[in-house]
Amino acid sequence: MKKVLYVILASISLLSCNNSEKEKTEKKAMTHEQMMTELFPKPKVKIRTVGILLYDNYAVLDAMGPFHVFSDMMGVEVFFVGRHKGLITTMNGMKVQCDRSIDDVKQLDILLIPGGLNETYQLTKDKVLLDWIKMIDKNSKYTTSVCTGAWVLAATGLLDGKDVTSHWYGKKLLKEKFNVNVVDERYTNSGKYWTSAGVSAGIDMSLAIVRDINGDNYTKAVMLDLEYDPKPPIEGGSVKNTDKVIVESMQGMYDSVLLPFIKETDKK
Repeated sequence: MKKVLYVILASISLLSCNNSEKEKTEKKAMTHEQMMTELFPKPKVKIRTVGILLYDNYAVLDAMGPFHVFSDMMGVEVFFVGRHKGLITTMNGMKVQCDRSIDDVKQLDILLIPGGLNETYQLTKDKVLLDWIKMIDKNSKYTTSVCTGAWVLAATGLLDGKDVTSHWYGKKLLKEKFNVNVVDERYTNSGKYWTSAGVSAGIDMSLAIVRDINGDNYTKAVMLDLEYDPKPPIEGGSVKNTDKVIVESMQGMYDSVLLPFIKETDKK
């Protein structure tokens, strides 16, 4: 899709310089490269590598949404970094082949940590993983999480005192377990640290990061490539616009799965 995006960017540049005869006259001395630079300025920071952490039972869209968005950045290698190599299974049963593990990766410009449920909480106790995240963070330009991936990132201490968001269900645990300021936002950023709300919000956060790096026009081109213009068939999707009985029902469902696991895990 990067080749397609390049064509889109080039086409926008050509169309913009043909808007009127006056603009033609004013810009006829400009080269195509100059027009591209005018429309799409040099990125704020050079990004070469984006690593998305995978582990068993992560939420598939937490990782795949940002993967698609970041893959539209020119000159950037986007890849998965597994807690282990080989096939990694999502919480929905999809299997993804991961050719690199945290033992293989020593540097990333962008690190993204997706969420899940029980296994995500278990990672907050994984000293090897937490030390790896802190090592990557020393040289990263963006350190990010989606959904309950914020639990893992917060467990490193890197988010101490910062505004953090997560899946609506995951916010209570953030408040109770970690030294962060939990906020009700679609996504947050405190310097290079970015967090997003649940699942689909990772796409919004990733687009915001692309905008931070490449500006408005580039981000609009990426959104057009994805045809990202959400129009859900019914109002809902947050605790603010969903019937209380539905929210409480889902809260109980999550509690029945996670709370016994937390109790058992914290005993060890």
